[in-house]
Order: sequence, then structure tokens, then C-alpha cells
Amino acid sequence: TISDVIMAPTSTIDESQPWKSYALNGPLFFGSTQQFATLFAPKTDPQHIVIDFTNARVMDSSALDSIQTLAESYGVLGKTVHLRHLSWDCARLLKRNYGEKDFPPYEIIESDPESDPAYGLAVQEQ
Repeated sequence: TISDVIMAPTSTIDESQPWKSYALNGPLFFGSTQQFATLFAPKTDPQHIVIDFTNARVMDSSALDSIQTLAESYGVLGKTVHLRHLSWDCARLLKRNYGEKDFPPYEIIESDPESDPAYGLAVQEQ
């Protein structure tokens, strides 16, 4: 079923640091965004969380919106979301969604050209 499409096993990165990692597995698209949102616990998570997209694929604009909405839910609590292993296109479109505004300080895209995936998203360019 769609609700089983995306999963996120968690781990604590370093006991001495307030970090938690969510390792996503599966496609993130319009049909899995509700399930995606239920995987996280902004109120009880530590100050910094990492969302690792190594084994996931962001498929469309609904997925981009759900990532931003999630980051905002952490941001209003004064927490920071680190996005790792996004495709170049995904990172570009996330930044574009903020328009003229600066990218928010609570949402950090950590790029690594050596290990980030290379694929495009199914979105209509404006």
C-alpha cells in the first residue's frame, strides 16, 4: 500500500550531541507525503535532525512542499533540519520555492557532489 512506501529508521548520531538521523527509504511523492509527515517527532526530537535521502527519491512538487512544511515545523521550535543526499535538482527547487527570501536558517542543505544522487524531479518550471 501507499502507506508502506516510505519509511525512516532512526538513529542517534552522537550521544554527546543533540542530533538524530532519519534514513529515508522509498519514493517521496504526492501519494506518500502524509505518511512522510508521520515519521517525524518535532516536539520530542533533539535540537538538530538529519534527514538522509540516500535510499529515497524526491519525485514531485508535493514532495518538495512536504519537506519544507516539515522543516518549518522544526524551525518554529528553534530546531534545525539538515537535508543530506538530495539531488542537485531537488536542492535547486527547494531554494527556488523561497523566491526572493533567503533560505531559512533552520533548513540546511548539505551538498556532497561525490555522493549526492543525480536525477530530475517531475515539476512544471515556472
